[in-house]
Amino acid sequence: MSTSCFDREDETFIVLVNHEAQYSIWPHWKAVPGGWSAVDGVKGDKKTVLDYVEAQWTDMRPKSLRDWMAAQQQTDNASASA
Repeated sequence: MSTSCFDREDETFIVLVNHEAQYSIWPHWKAVPGGWSAVDGVKGDKKTVLDYVEAQWTDMRPKSLRDWMAAQQQTDNASASA
C-alpha cells in the first residue's frame, strides 16, 4: 500500500495561495497547479507550513465574498447616514 506524499513525515512542502486568498500546502517537487501561486520564502516540513497557513488565513471566506460584504456594509452605512 502506498502512502500519500501528504502523509509522509519526511516530505518538504510549500504554501500556495489563489486569487481568492485561500491557502494550501503542496509538495515542493510537484508542479504548482493552475490558479495557484507559491508563497515566496515559505518552505519546510508539514508543521512549519501549516503554522504559516494558520497565521495568515484567518478568514475562511473567499476574498470576493469579503469584498462584496464590505461593499454592502458601506452602502448600508451611507443609506443610514442620509
